[in-house]
Amino acid sequence: MTYPVVSVICLCYNHEQFLEEALNSVVAQTYPNLEIIIADDASTDKSVSFILEYCRRFPQIKFIQISQNVGNCTAFNRAQAHATGEYLIDFATDDVMLANRVADQVKCFESLGPDYGVIFSDAELMDEDSRPIRNFYRRNAAGQVISLVASGDVYAAALERYFICTPTLMFRKVVFDRLQGYDETLAYEDFDFIVRAAREYKFFFQDKILTKRRLHPHSLSSGWYKIGDKQLLSTIKVCYKALQLNRNEREKMALIRRVEWEMKQAFFTRNYTEAEALFAILDKIKAVSLKSRLLYLLVHYRVNLSFIHRLYYRLVHGKV
Repeated sequence: MTYPVVSVICLCYNHEQFLEEALNSVVAQTYPNLEIIIADDASTDKSVSFILEYCRRFPQIKFIQISQNVGNCTAFNRAQAHATGEYLIDFATDDVMLANRVADQVKCFESLGPDYGVIFSDAELMDEDSRPIRNFYRRNAAGQVISLVASGDVYAAALERYFICTPTLMFRKVVFDRLQGYDETLAYEDFDFIVRAAREYKFFFQDKILTKRRLHPHSLSSGWYKIGDKQLLSTIKVCYKALQLNRNEREKMALIRRVEWEMKQAFFTRNYTEAEALFAILDKIKAVSLKSRLLYLLVHYRVNLSFIHRLYYRLVHGKV
């Protein structure tokens, strides 16, 4: 049996308290042909010191130290330039891999045709102290996923809503190369990469829990919709890309639903300029509904209803 090289690119930015658990989970993989690359994006804590010591213990690990913070997209691209694997994993060093993750994902990939470019799975969500919260996909008492998870051609589904647990992704290097890597003008990579990859390749959902995803106050996703956060601007850029990528009415409707949802979130979090930019997309494709127009009026006059958003999150998540 052959074991194609899998490159695990570990991205670190101020993950000092999580590094040991994260990196231990990578080196403990049961898969025998692993290439491990760590890229530190100018951490200001003691992450670099820990990584240097860790690399002395495991000299097979490649370490790329970036002197000025460049963001996830650029950091991954730089690290990926040193990768030799047939398959790639983008691994944040505040997450954890189950020991059989790589082996299971390679086995899955090897059973699929070349038209499948990306696979993803379920994950256990955990808190800052590694305590389990829930699974990413809701499951019943028998352990079965409650709602059907899209697989195959997922372009429209991925454009419309977030349903893929991105820390679980494994993708072919040829896919990454064909897409010319992550877009370095963006503040985050997930949405853009998934949409562009799904346009060209099929995705496969592996109904297994293979990763533990950490939710904590300093994670990239925790800044979502904060006033001035660049991630929302990146989302808008991807929506404009989708205007060119869409091929049919179903995909147009998926984009409309995404833009309407993002516009609502932007309004309720007082990101008024971004909400106006999202409305401009609807106007451009002549898809302005009465509800969107009324929302735009609230945006235009800067009506502050952010308390509704805070109340919702307090009720649903127990926090602001």
